[in-house]
Amino acid sequence: MTDTPDLDPGETLITSFPGNMTTYVKEHVLLAALGSLLMSGTLMYMGNPHAWTGIVGAVLAIAVRGFYVAREQLGFTWHLTDRRLIGPGERTILLENIAEVRTIFSAAQVVTRSGDKYLLKYQADTKDTQSIIDRARGV
Repeated sequence: MTDTPDLDPGETLITSFPGNMTTYVKEHVLLAALGSLLMSGTLMYMGNPHAWTGIVGAVLAIAVRGFYVAREQLGFTWHLTDRRLIGPGERTILLENIAEVRTIFSAAQVVTRSGDKYLLKYQADTKDTQSIIDRARGV
């Protein structure tokens, strides 16, 4: 969902939040590094003389996963209007139903009053995303 959504009469689009490729790559590099440490450490703990294979396996696994899902994950765009937050798959959250916006690594988490949680993933600046949504809802 990268196009502008259908808006109600009188509704104004404030901004859109697409995924950021640089953030996506940085997060996958971090995952590969952590996975390498974990897998190599596990292999060393088990007494495997080829602990280096943990590094190779983790890097390859994260790289393959990152390559295959990049288009899908970076294609998710959220749109903020003066009335609601519109997400992929026609998800709609009225601004008055948003209880809190948190930041988690490269994602902004929107928590509704009913407890539902939504992630705006791979944001270039999660604090900025959080503050824009909070301003729109009058917080």
